[in-house]
Amino acid sequence: METRRITVLSAGLGVPSSSRLLADQLAASAERQLAAAGYDVKVDVVELRDLAVDIANNFVTGYAAPRLADVIAGVEASDGIIAVTPVFSASFSGLFKSFIDVLDPKSLDGKAVLLGATGGTDRHQMVLDYAMRPLFTYLRTRMAATGVFAGPQDWGSVDGGGSSLGERINRAAGEFTRLLEGPQPGRKAAPMESLPFEQLLAGISGNR
Repeated sequence: METRRITVLSAGLGVPSSSRLLADQLAASAERQLAAAGYDVKVDVVELRDLAVDIANNFVTGYAAPRLADVIAGVEASDGIIAVTPVFSASFSGLFKSFIDVLDPKSLDGKAVLLGATGGTDRHQMVLDYAMRPLFTYLRTRMAATGVFAGPQDWGSVDGGGSSLGERINRAAGEFTRLLEGPQPGRKAAPMESLPFEQLLAGISGNR
């Protein structure tokens, strides 16, 4: 059984956080649908607020502290990313953008991405198309066509504006699942194994 590794990035600042709640629901739906498609799924959830100091220090020193370095390596090794941010001033949060900025710009090339955002009013829902999508297009990712915005009216609501939050989550996760099926262009290649000189020499001799 093939494994698909998903890293969930939540940029919520509060505890509890609506961004984390949305991220968890997106991840759960994607995990269910990938499992139904015959994949083993590993989900790593990253709360960016826990890395805020390390991210800031990275900008000043150019050095990623061990905890931040581990998260960056996890993102690079993932098949897919679920990225959820709260909305501030009609855009993604500074913390969210700062984390993206410490990544190697080429590290997300070809990865499957599912976008989500939360805000205090529906006026912010265009952040998905006018802020997040251009950012991840620049990073050359493959994005699910449906992004999910959740406002206050969506939590605990059966019908949020004609399409319930649960329906939107399942539709977006389904598109994300289809991106994760088959060969993955965004998967980081395994490092080449370095063989001892004697084995290399024996291989050369055997091919003569």
